Amino acid sequence: MVQQTTNRKVVTIGLLAALFIGALDATVVSTAMPHITKELSGFSLISWVFSIYTLTMCVATPVFGKLADLYGRRSVFTAGLLIFAIGSILCGAATSMTALIWFRALQGFGAGALTPVTFTIVGDLYPGEQRAKVQGIFASVWSVAGLLGPLVGGTFVDYISWRWIFYMNVPVFVIAFILVVGFLHEKFEKKAKKIDFIGATIFTIGLTALLYALLNGGEKYEWNSALIIGLLCVAVVFISLFLFVEMRVKEPMMPLGLFKTREIRVIYLLSFLGFAITAGVMVYAPQWIQVVLGHSATNSGFTLMPMCLAWPFAATMAGRLMFKYGPRIFIVAGAVIVAAGSLWLMLIDSDSPYSYLVGILVVIGFGMGLLTTPILVLIQNAVDWSQRGVATSTNSLMNALGQTVGVAMFGTLFNNAAAGLDTKQVAHGMHVVFISIFAISVAVVLVVGLLPSQRKESGKSQSSVAG
Repeated sequence: MVQQTTNRKVVTIGLLAALFIGALDATVVSTAMPHITKELSGFSLISWVFSIYTLTMCVATPVFGKLADLYGRRSVFTAGLLIFAIGSILCGAATSMTALIWFRALQGFGAGALTPVTFTIVGDLYPGEQRAKVQGIFASVWSVAGLLGPLVGGTFVDYISWRWIFYMNVPVFVIAFILVVGFLHEKFEKKAKKIDFIGATIFTIGLTALLYALLNGGEKYEWNSALIIGLLCVAVVFISLFLFVEMRVKEPMMPLGLFKTREIRVIYLLSFLGFAITAGVMVYAPQWIQVVLGHSATNSGFTLMPMCLAWPFAATMAGRLMFKYGPRIFIVAGAVIVAAGSLWLMLIDSDSPYSYLVGILVVIGFGMGLLTTPILVLIQNAVDWSQRGVATSTNSLMNALGQTVGVAMFGTLFNNAAAGLDTKQVAHGMHVVFISIFAISVAVVLVVGLLPSQRKESGKSQSSVAG
């Protein structure tokens, strides 16, 4: 059943605004951190300003995804938007690093609703080929935010105050709230529902322990330290317990039946591996330019710009053409192009020109753009409306986990390979990372081969909203 009063264009603009501020806040803070630590002190806590946002966003993502299936998209989106806005205001008003960290945790929790629920609403609003085109545009938001984040942050810091990198979210929040809540109408069947509180709690404990260990292992604490080993044990126990509980509850937070479909399993694995590659490239390629090639920090930062432009271009192109040629061809092409870019990255040396790195990032960004849109559309087409929220949020979780695990793994490899701080040793450590990135890209190509044979998309979409 559908209602004909939803204004799709207006709601889409509101969703883009909401997704953009969530994505922007993951990057905009980096430019402002020197000023923030100077005013609030607590330099030793700087890494927590970033990691706590990632941690709470990862924990919240599947929870909100499931709630969107149980209670409707609009109400859960509104809750996430309110939490994010309150967190933003509190971050801007923070008077200590400890307070800022706690408020960033709240902000990340709200962001955990914005991304998956936004993509879920888009999946509801647009059927078939239209969905692919629009999802391609939405998939580009993260790349655009990555491109504009440092620029926006630097502008506010230089001309106003670092606090406005958080306060600026409020007017965007108001716009998103009015456009989505005011113009999105869904006919949702109200009935008694049981929330999987036990599963959500167990999952939160297990994932928090895992992410804390991954974010701090090899840096703040040694991997063989009692704390990291203990956290990993807690993660294994609670995630195993979570799987046990999910098999027995009536309304599981994460229906394990999703993973019974080979197509879904393969797609989630592709998301995990693809974003692990992205994390390694975005962290270490600029460092190579700055440390090994001797360019300025500004130049190393601008090196990511071509990647951030190639990604949304390819994502939009794939969204427009995938229903004409089929999604599989774009996934295969994306995987091969990412592998080619990773091979080129592995083969560079200290004499390679700056232009090589720019070309490498363009190639990898273009390949990832071809991968992301078909993956998201295939996931939403593979499940019915009642599971679209949790299926989409699980994909977002795989993206975030891929980035987190990738950063942790590459950091460990780099630290073990770079025995000292001179340029040759640092270059050797980064080269080991680049070899690992290529190995993962080969795994991506092999995993693509596990996808079931291509099916024609009917273009029909089960939906509770319409324009």
